[in-house]
Amino acid sequence: MSFPSVNEQMDLLRQGAVDLLSEEELAAKLERSAKSGKGLLVKVGFDPSAPDLHLGHTVVMRKMKLFQDFGHEVVFVVGDFTGMIGDPTGKSKTRPQLTPEQIRENARTYEEQAFRILDPAHSRTEFNSTWLNELGSAGLIKLAAKYTVARMMERDDFSKRYQAQQPISLHEFLYPLAQAYDSVALKADVEMGGTDQLFNLLVGRDIMGAYGLEPQVVLTMPLLVGTDGVEKMSKSLDNYIGIEDAPGDMYGKVMSLSDETMWTYWQLCTERTDSEITAMQGQVVGGQLHPKAAKQALARAIVADYNDEAAAQAAEAEFDNVFAAGRLPSDMPTVHVEADEPAWIVAVITACEFAKSNGEARRLIKQGAVSLDGDRLTDDQATVPADGAERVLKVGKRRFARVMVVSR
Repeated sequence: MSFPSVNEQMDLLRQGAVDLLSEEELAAKLERSAKSGKGLLVKVGFDPSAPDLHLGHTVVMRKMKLFQDFGHEVVFVVGDFTGMIGDPTGKSKTRPQLTPEQIRENARTYEEQAFRILDPAHSRTEFNSTWLNELGSAGLIKLAAKYTVARMMERDDFSKRYQAQQPISLHEFLYPLAQAYDSVALKADVEMGGTDQLFNLLVGRDIMGAYGLEPQVVLTMPLLVGTDGVEKMSKSLDNYIGIEDAPGDMYGKVMSLSDETMWTYWQLCTERTDSEITAMQGQVVGGQLHPKAAKQALARAIVADYNDEAAAQAAEAEFDNVFAAGRLPSDMPTVHVEADEPAWIVAVITACEFAKSNGEARRLIKQGAVSLDGDRLTDDQATVPADGAERVLKVGKRRFARVMVVSR
């Protein structure tokens, strides 16, 4: 197998990364790989409780794809064993425990979505219960003996909780150790993750050394900010762009980004190099390129990546039709709502699935984000007559529906 030169690989792997520990070790591994013709094993773990992917997840995946393009192998580690412990992130709510069947279904869904970016021929999936169940209680004690409480307390959230006199359960220390043992079992050359996983990945380096193995290289990527330009992209915050979003929705969400946030997406969510992005920024500053045109190009690129060029062009045309020309979208759904009397506007909004709860619908109304037939609504007690007439409901900037309220 023919590999690009080590310098070429290093230049592209380094691009956009936050932590690379260490560059010298990665270069040495790549040198050996080039001489032997055998690719490196690149390990990435994923949470089996959250199979739906958004652009935030793809930041690491794009780097994984780069490793694959260079001839290396990517291993997805499904944390079905570590999922029973739970990553101690300081969250107040405990995720419900999943059945083995649910975990495997989530893993299958995850793979289907991931393979829209990655090469299945250079990817494989492993469940960490395979080796962690075999480790047994005696093996787990031996593993725990290889790390100290003092080192564990260097983790930021442990340290903060300790200083705040908040409880830390002993089993929480097992999570980074079990994740580290995954690297031992696989003999990982590289482990990747977001910057929030740095501590766990570094524990992996230490534990591999304790087992007499060459430590893995750690590579972290930034956490992608959501469409609000403030918080990390998250479904729970509704600031995400899902890779399975409809092309029009995906295009519209990208266009809603601020001009400043746009450049982060160019760097982390496309194949453009740093030099190309810098040149584009220079054109915007110099007035040769309008920021909107740069954002349109970004939206087209992202939609095309997860669909195709035709879908990207159609999404752009629809966006221009709705937002530039002020017309209604051509693919508005029609929603029928049955009511014994005039329907409560909040119930109509939830019936259209534009809000997950009555409380969210009320907030949208109070924020001025709801209009009916072009009239903005501000009263969350407003009603819609049950006369069977067709009305256009708009929620936010991109959600439209034709609603018809009819008597039961």
